[in-house]
Amino acid sequence: MQKLVSWIDQRLPIVDAYNKHLGKYYAPKNFNVWYFFGSLALLVLVNQLVTGIWLTMSYNPSAEGAFSSVEYIMRDVEWGWLLRYLHSTGASAFFVVVYLHMFRGLMYGSYQKPRELIWLFGMLIYLVLMAEAFMGYLLPWGQMSYWGAQVIVNLFGAIPVIGEDLSLWIRGDYLISGITLNRFFALHVVALPIVLLGLVVLHILALHEVGSNNPDGIDIKKNKDENGVPRDGIPFHPYYSVHDLVGVAVFLFVFCIVVFFFPEMGGLFLEKPNFEPANALKTPDHIAPVWYFTPFYAMLRAVTVDLFGLEAKFWGVVVMGGAIAILFVLPWLDRSPVRSIRYKGILSKIALAIFVVSFVVLGYLGIVPATEGRTILAQVLTTLYFLYFILMPFYTRMEKTKPVPERVTG
Repeated sequence: MQKLVSWIDQRLPIVDAYNKHLGKYYAPKNFNVWYFFGSLALLVLVNQLVTGIWLTMSYNPSAEGAFSSVEYIMRDVEWGWLLRYLHSTGASAFFVVVYLHMFRGLMYGSYQKPRELIWLFGMLIYLVLMAEAFMGYLLPWGQMSYWGAQVIVNLFGAIPVIGEDLSLWIRGDYLISGITLNRFFALHVVALPIVLLGLVVLHILALHEVGSNNPDGIDIKKNKDENGVPRDGIPFHPYYSVHDLVGVAVFLFVFCIVVFFFPEMGGLFLEKPNFEPANALKTPDHIAPVWYFTPFYAMLRAVTVDLFGLEAKFWGVVVMGGAIAILFVLPWLDRSPVRSIRYKGILSKIALAIFVVSFVVLGYLGIVPATEGRTILAQVLTTLYFLYFILMPFYTRMEKTKPVPERVTG
């Protein structure tokens, strides 16, 4: 066996890769519960890939057969209902885990130097994940799938000059049709998963090159013993690989409760209109995207004024796109001399709290029908969302920070 391993390792350095990324990859010893969500994101990704492969075996990507094939999976395919619910619930679980993972990055400054590239790869993963979810949203070919896709694709029509042609190019037709379904299926099943997997690999490689951040924001590589081992680090395997099993067990317990007892989650995960076949002649009473898109949808609807000869819908698209784009420049907006929220000043703590509350409430406003009062509230919260980033170079530089210890505190 040793000769076989040595023979393989000379041609493919498996042992070296194992040592670099697991056995001799030293992670800070003070990880807390917020550090479960990276491994959980990987777990949910595997769930989505495996269940997605099995679902494609019985799915018919055509306007005539898509809805009935989903019903066939749910009613006639052995364990098909479980595969479908694992996949649909897994999509929402993916965004829950990713949002919490991103929040941890905001709290502990995991985007600051030298981890800017890790953050950028993470944001690209988030962007591709949104595209993947949007493409998959159309595939059940239910009422909300159809009309939700119709609304989102039509938003591109608000772009001056190229808007209408761009919408037509995305749809492949003059309205959402079987052609659109086919191309969305191809992107959802083949193209985007390949890109997503590539970005996940790059994200992990970049992380392991510079090392993991920790709740104190201390670089453990700066304090090593005579053997070159970080004094505040422990090998990722077996310590954190086993440690993460606790998070996996808790996550699977909650995940299975949702899958077996609340797979629709009151219409948040699977909307009631989506149990009706797509009908181009019947519009649902209220069209809204799935919950993980609703904060940005609320921002889109918050813009109600035409400016510079361009209609409000265009500026709504700009605001919605800007809300995602501004996350990419976050590493260069934070001018604080410390990383972690533990040692930042009161201004950073208040700003982060307001940002989180704004994002959550915007998510709710994107689900419910718009009213005058809700639109005004969405406008205020959208402003607060952007002010968190726009004012960051100022309040992070002017606030008084706490002294950072030289060793991790646990």
